[in-house]
Amino acid sequence: MNPSPNPSQRESIILRALWMLVFLVVWQLAELLLGGLVLVQLIYRLIYGAPSASLMNFGDSLSQYLAQIGRFGSFHSDQKPWPFADWPAPREPEGEAAHSVPPAPHPVRDEEPKL
Repeated sequence: MNPSPNPSQRESIILRALWMLVFLVVWQLAELLLGGLVLVQLIYRLIYGAPSASLMNFGDSLSQYLAQIGRFGSFHSDQKPWPFADWPAPREPEGEAAHSVPPAPHPVRDEEPKL
């Protein structure tokens, strides 16, 4: 016969279920954001010939965040995702090199200031 959970365990699972519902809503919003980011990155790639480094980094962080939500929701981890943990750091890109803009040359001025 299975022993019934004590009140503190029942309260703990109810609290976790509430957090899972909150993160389910966050998941839906983050999923839409990631979809928009993918479209913007595609347009950027078509225009400039290479993906944007900042979009690559944010997209990687966001996809890791979604993975954290999935691990928490599937009971693989007890660690709640951001804002209860640090935002995931982007990893080194494995695909195409990012678009880079060379710094603008600064004009050389050998003139004395005019008063």
